[in-house]
Amino acid sequence: MNPSSGKIKSDMLLLLAAAIWGFAFVAQRVGMDYVGPFTFSAVRFSLGSLVLLPFLFFRRHLVYNRLSPSKKERKKIIWLQLLLGLLVFGGVSFQQYGLVYTTAGNAGFITGLYVVFVPVAGLFLGQRNHFTIWIGVVLALTGLYFLSVREGFTINFGDYLVFICALIWTAHVIIVGHVAPRTDPIRTAIIQFAICSILSWIVAVGFEEISLQPILDAMWPILYGGVMSVGIGYTLQVFAQQKAHPAYASIILSIESVFAVFGGWLLLNEMVTGKILLGCCLMLAGMIVVQVKGFTYIVNPSI
Repeated sequence: MNPSSGKIKSDMLLLLAAAIWGFAFVAQRVGMDYVGPFTFSAVRFSLGSLVLLPFLFFRRHLVYNRLSPSKKERKKIIWLQLLLGLLVFGGVSFQQYGLVYTTAGNAGFITGLYVVFVPVAGLFLGQRNHFTIWIGVVLALTGLYFLSVREGFTINFGDYLVFICALIWTAHVIIVGHVAPRTDPIRTAIIQFAICSILSWIVAVGFEEISLQPILDAMWPILYGGVMSVGIGYTLQVFAQQKAHPAYASIILSIESVFAVFGGWLLLNEMVTGKILLGCCLMLAGMIVVQVKGFTYIVNPSI
């Protein structure tokens, strides 16, 4: 396959994942009117796992098998897959709970900081980025500011929780970039979803009131969150990051904020101001800039 065509395919998969996740904000806001945050996460990640199971069983030629890793490498991959599950649970939980104490605008901006954290963390992991990556980061971060931050931006308890969420997503993007080229993406996706769903159920049973009717009332938001956002969106990320640089992937994935604004305007009648449109344009510009020239990506074998 032509390397450039593979790169374009990865870009399109990441952009599609960002679109799915952006519209998931609408589903999440509607679903939270009926069920608690951990119940919502528990059901949606359970659905995401179940949706992918048939694909795992009916695929005859798994990437994982074709790679034929050594026993030591296989054990390492399994531990990293388990870690990805913990990271997904942590990222989702801190963001959901943080939204109880802070605004959606603050949460959107702070979560988007992983766009900066990924390339910065990469410097300590042996990754060398072309300067266009940093230009894209600045544009994307500035766009996130105009897109998400409202008047009276302050740091409160909820902001700190979402800041932890951004750190967790940073680790997730980097580890996916390391695991994805070495194993079957569907297997990786199912493992991390199953772990997240199990942990979410444990917390939901312990701290939230769970009953069937509210879950049925939130059926459509949960179906979108489980099938589209979890089952398809996260799997697209793993597939795409088999060929995509983590720093570059983080910039494209941050475009989910643009789709969230569009989804809110289209489905929830939320107002779109000139400031928000400027933010969307800057984020799209950041995505385009990083494609002007290639980058160098050196994986630290000790990761």
